Amino acid sequence: MSESNNHDPNQMTGAAMIVRALKDHGVEHIFGYPGGAVLPIYDEIFQQDDVEHILVRHEQGAGHAAEGYARSTGKPGVVLVTSGPGATNMVTPLTDALMDSIPLVCITGQVPTHLIGNDAFQECDTVGITRPCTKHNWLVRDVNDLARVLHEAFYVATSGRPGPVVVDVPKDVQFATGTYHPPQKTDVHVSYMPRVKGDPEQIRKAVALLTTAKRPVIYSGGGVVNSGPDASRLLRELVAETGFPITSTLMGLGAYPASGRNWLGMLGMHGTYEANMAMHDCDVMLCVGARFDDRITGRTDAFSPGSKKIHIDIDPSSINKNIRVDVPIIGDVANVLGDLLAAFKASGKQPKIDPWWFEIGRWRARNSLAYRRNDDVIMPQHAIQRLFELTRGRDTYITTEVGQHQMWAAQFFGFEEPHRWMTSGGLGTMGYGLPAALGVQVAHRDSLVIDIAGDASVQMTMQEMSTAVQYDLPIKIFILNNQYMGMVRQWQQLLHGNRLSHSYSEALPDFVKLADAFGCVGFRVSKPGDLDGAIEDMIKVRKPVLFDCNVAALENCFPMIPSGKAHNEMLLPAEANDDATAKAFAGGKALV
Repeated sequence: MSESNNHDPNQMTGAAMIVRALKDHGVEHIFGYPGGAVLPIYDEIFQQDDVEHILVRHEQGAGHAAEGYARSTGKPGVVLVTSGPGATNMVTPLTDALMDSIPLVCITGQVPTHLIGNDAFQECDTVGITRPCTKHNWLVRDVNDLARVLHEAFYVATSGRPGPVVVDVPKDVQFATGTYHPPQKTDVHVSYMPRVKGDPEQIRKAVALLTTAKRPVIYSGGGVVNSGPDASRLLRELVAETGFPITSTLMGLGAYPASGRNWLGMLGMHGTYEANMAMHDCDVMLCVGARFDDRITGRTDAFSPGSKKIHIDIDPSSINKNIRVDVPIIGDVANVLGDLLAAFKASGKQPKIDPWWFEIGRWRARNSLAYRRNDDVIMPQHAIQRLFELTRGRDTYITTEVGQHQMWAAQFFGFEEPHRWMTSGGLGTMGYGLPAALGVQVAHRDSLVIDIAGDASVQMTMQEMSTAVQYDLPIKIFILNNQYMGMVRQWQQLLHGNRLSHSYSEALPDFVKLADAFGCVGFRVSKPGDLDGAIEDMIKVRKPVLFDCNVAALENCFPMIPSGKAHNEMLLPAEANDDATAKAFAGGKALV
């Protein structure tokens, strides 16, 4: 690494400070794409071996790869992109990370300070553009501020509710020489001090509700995963201690094992009948690290109308934002769960909920995930089930794109541990899964990493297969190919009179030939009897794979709560083809 003064190791260029800060924060990998405004930083990266740079094919791919890396490790994902279009191409992954609370540190190049505001080549107002899609951002105009800002950026991204940050560094600041200092306690944002311990009085009120509940339910979310392994462990202990049923959001899958006896399955728009009915009819709801988003609540004025609600969240802005709660507890999930569990045990009270479990058993008997079988065509649900069974017991990580395949993966792939499930929840970003799989594979070189994809979504970031080949990342892209934008088509069928406006992919590529062009391995399967063998062959291959699984073209994803409906107004598979389906949708709002 170049330094301007051999006598003082803390005197260095701004570019050298950036690489030094990455090392000081334990960064081992950075995802990026070079350009004129970041060439000094790339020159410093070239001269060291501690931080491995992964060259993507598009900046959006860098952002999603960093998201997958962060979500699977609990560490911040780091991205380096140039000014102008490099920065604007990061807007989607930054927004995605903000919605799903993923810690990202994005370093962007900027034109020299004297050209800012002059519409210089590849200039944009990066700070202005990214302000709504980051936790915080900085434009560094003085090289002597750079070290403090970089350390502050890592603190903000990883503390409290995790999220993305941007540090915008003009090119002249990268060339300038200044003084670097290692991370220290003063490198924090003075106005950002997240509260991590829950209020004891609020915890006492929560325990009083839990110990007298007759129809309780635990509603867990991505905050449990983000809080770390202690949070998942304590959540499992709380379920075991109370005997309460537990459900989860899409982002919270894996915090409680899918094989657990108290597991109700995922809840929400495509959740199980038993999970949604339990949420609707409960008398006490314990929400842990979730934010009552619209995919969960359905019609807010009919959401769990008779329940007392306890909400644990580290983000004060999430409290009472969508749903009014009775006992808000602001704090880190792990800390609050530990105190809550201790207080529950100390109470010596055990709720009598056998009748509640009997009612839940009746709902489970509806078998809301049932689907019609077919010996001639691969059903998408069956494909996911076979993928799950044939990877069971392996060191497996799953990413997804967005659409029907994403929901089927959530329904039929059983997650036993946290950090194994990477998906775009809040923003619903098509194209997320393939680059996210790259990031996961970079972090877990010997693990099996599979992107469960759709034929439409996967094409949005397909160029990153080239990255997988370059860095020998044997990701498996398992494409449920139904030749449609499946979820779009489903809504058009149910809500728009089956007018399939531009949801059919009439010029799909030959994915096997495409794999060969990239230097990958391609598989194609169309018959149920060939599926298991092909999946086993895919797993054995130590190269990137495109797996073209041809599935039933017009299968819909059920169960489903139509938009504008309550949890007890679900459409189940057996009802999916009735005239009542169209009538149910006719009363809802046209919200995708």
